[in-house]
Amino acid sequence: MTHDVVVIGAGAAGLMCALRAGQRGRKVLLLDHAETVGKKILISGGGRCNFTNLGTEPEAFLSANPHFCKSALARYTQQDFIALVDRHRIAWHEKTLGQLFCDGSARQIVAMLLAECAAAGVDVRVGHRLTGVEKSDRFTVRTDRGDFNAASVVLATGGLSIPKMGATSFAHDTARRFGLKITQTRPALVPLTAKVPEISGVSLDVVARCGKAQFREAMLFTHRGLSGPAILQISSYWQPGQEISIDLLPGLEAAQFLKERRHLRPKAELKTLLAEVMPQRLAEVLAAGDATILNDWRVTPTGTEGYAKAEVTVGGIDTGGLSSKTMEARKVPGLYVIGEAVDVTGWLGGYNFQWAWSSGWVAGEAV
Repeated sequence: MTHDVVVIGAGAAGLMCALRAGQRGRKVLLLDHAETVGKKILISGGGRCNFTNLGTEPEAFLSANPHFCKSALARYTQQDFIALVDRHRIAWHEKTLGQLFCDGSARQIVAMLLAECAAAGVDVRVGHRLTGVEKSDRFTVRTDRGDFNAASVVLATGGLSIPKMGATSFAHDTARRFGLKITQTRPALVPLTAKVPEISGVSLDVVARCGKAQFREAMLFTHRGLSGPAILQISSYWQPGQEISIDLLPGLEAAQFLKERRHLRPKAELKTLLAEVMPQRLAEVLAAGDATILNDWRVTPTGTEGYAKAEVTVGGIDTGGLSSKTMEARKVPGLYVIGEAVDVTGWLGGYNFQWAWSSGWVAGEAV
C-alpha cells in the first residue's frame, strides 16, 4: 500500500507529526504495535497528563548538542499546544512550577489528537508489529500484517523507558541500520538506589545537587533509596560513581537555627528541635548521628531503578545526523526521527511532552 508518509509510533510525537502532515494534504499512515495509541500519554500525570510546561525553554533539555532543540521549540511553542487544547474545550490547570494538567482525564488529550488526525484524513492502524524498514527509491515498511510503501518514514517509537508499556529499541536499531549514530543511553527521571536511613515513605522539601545542576522539590525515602521529583530531576544528570549533595533544610542555615533553638529551649532534645523543621522520623535518625550534614548531606547512589521505573531515556539518536529545522536525517533523505528517540531529554514536568509536540510538528511540516 502506497502513502506519502508512514509515521511509526502513535505516541505524542507520532500523533502530532501525523496530524500536521495530514493537514498539509499528505497521505499519511500512522502505525503502532500496541492495541491502543498514546499509552504513555494515558498514564502520565497520574492519569491527568502533564501535557506541557509554561516555562519551556532550551535550558530545560539535556543533549550532547544543547542548541539542537531551539529551532523546534521556537516554531511550535507551549502556547501553540495550549491553544489546541483550548480549541477542543479541554479544561486544564497549572500546578507547581508551570506544570499544566487536564482537569479531567489524559484520555481527553488522546481523543483530541485522534480527532485532529481523523479530520486530516490520517489512516491510523494499531496492532501492527514492525519487522523492518528498507529503502530503494522509496521506503518499504514491513509489518506482520503486510508491507507499506512511502516516500518518507518518521521514526517516533520513543526510547527505552518503561518496557512493560511496550518500549523497544526499534527506533535506535533502525537508525543504526541507516548509518545514524546513537549516543550513550541511560535511564533518566528515575529513582536512585542508595544506602540511606530506613524511613521509607518519609518525604520533605530539599535542594538536590549534582555537578552544576540543582533542583528544589520534594524528596522521598524508599525501601531501595531515594525518589520524589527532586531526585528524579537530578537522576538525569547523575553518572555512576558520582556523589550527590542534598540540602535537607533549604532556605535555613542549619547551624544558626540550632543555636537559636537551643538558646530558647535549652532542655529540648536535638530530635525535638529538628522535628520543628522536618519529619519526625528523619529528625530522630539525624539526631542519633551527625546533625552538621543538614545543609549538605552527601550520598553516593549505588545505581538507579533502571528503565522499568525511568520516565524517559537520556541519549538516543545523535542530533549531529539530523536537521534541527525538520528532524530529517542528513544522509538519508526522507527519513525523520522525532520525540524521545532523539538525544533530547527534558526535565520532569511536561517538558518531554512539549519536545514531542514541537519535534513532531516540525517534521509534519517537512515530510
